[in-house]
Formats: sequence, structure tokens, C-alpha cells
Amino acid sequence: MNIRNNDPGAVQYGNFMNYYQFNSASERVKLLPDKDIWLPPVEDDQETPENSPYVVLDVGCNSGVFTQLLYKHLEQLLQRPVTIIGVDIDERLIERALAENEYNTYISYNCLDVLNETAFASITRYLNAIRRKKFDAVCCYSITMWIHLNHHDQGLQLFLEKLSDIAELLVVEPQPWKCYQTAVRRMKRAGDGFPLFPQLKWRSDVELQIQNYLEKTLGRRKTFESTPTKWQRRICFYR
Repeated sequence: MNIRNNDPGAVQYGNFMNYYQFNSASERVKLLPDKDIWLPPVEDDQETPENSPYVVLDVGCNSGVFTQLLYKHLEQLLQRPVTIIGVDIDERLIERALAENEYNTYISYNCLDVLNETAFASITRYLNAIRRKKFDAVCCYSITMWIHLNHHDQGLQLFLEKLSDIAELLVVEPQPWKCYQTAVRRMKRAGDGFPLFPQLKWRSDVELQIQNYLEKTLGRRKTFESTPTKWQRRICFYR
């Protein structure tokens, strides 16, 4: 997990072992929008019937606490079956998610890096197996910074593009620049760092850069933005 000097905040990939002790999953659920935002407009062509499962990919699911709350929330909100796949780069977090999974029939977990082509191919194979071209929703909560710090601007752009390609609805909760500065400072104190950080071109306005890339380059439209979390992050929905 790459914790330095016993500092739980000094992690290379944001793979915090006790993340939900300081970032409440239930408070995040309260910020989610109404049913209409989750579903495509009535006039859009429907790939699947209304009573088919609503299929979600949760990228960076950590130990699955929020994933399970999201499942219960969507099942109640949409009044239809819901299936969620949670993926995370950290094997130990996925092991915990599997051990604590209360909804094995409807939630599955896998350890993989979506920027790895072989790993990403397993996601597209899953879609093919259920005869879908895209997930109804792909969620990436508070992980864009870690992709950015470890893979530069181009890596973050590739990440957004890959997820956009398989998502009817893309849900993004980007970290503001202040979070970057905190992450870099903690890693430096622990005797390590993010070597790509000085080279980033998306910097103080990173949230706007992500929005512009999704809208102007990837052709998405923002349909919802939550009020800020206590960490001053906004959950944004793009269709």
C-alpha cells in the first residue's frame, strides 16, 4: 500500500486503508441527485428495457463501504434491479470488500488498474457477456487526483476517455488543487514524492480542466453538480 513512516495519508495511489473513517460514505450518498439524473432522457434511444438491471462500475471502490450504500440507494431510488462492479488497484482493499460484502448476488469486486490494457479488457468482456455496450453509470469518486499525480495530464485524459467510452452516465468527484498540494506535502515529509507533479499543466484550475475536457473533447454534458462536500469536492454527473 506504500504507506511511508506510518503516515496513513502518505500513499502513492490514494489507497487508504481506513478511508471511510474520515470521509463519510453516508454523507456522500446524501448529496446524490434524484432519479431523473440517473436515467437517460425519455426521448433517448434505450439500449435496454426499463426493467433490466441498472449496471454500475465503481472505479476506485476502496473497501466497498460506499459501493454497498450506493447499491441500496439506487435500488430504492430506481425501483429496479441494480448490479455493481467495484474495482480498485489495491488487493488488500478488495479482499476486505469481498469479506464485508453483504450483497454478493448484486455486487462483485475485482482488483485491477483500469489504465492497464489487459485489466481493462476484462471490463469490456463483462459488458459483452451481458450484451451491453456501456454501463448505465460509471462512478469515480475522489480518484482523479491520484491518476493525475501518477500518470500526468495525458494519463488523466486517457482515464477519462476510457471511462467515457463505456459509460452512459459518468459520475466524477474531482479533487481540487488544494488536495494535490496536501498529498505532495505529506509524501515529501515521508521521504518520497510524485515526480510528475512539477510537470503538470492542469494545475490550479484542474476541476475546470476536467469539465472542459469531458464537455468539449469527449462531447459530454453536465446534468448535475452537488453541493460541496466537507472536503470542498463536488460530485458531477455527465451524460
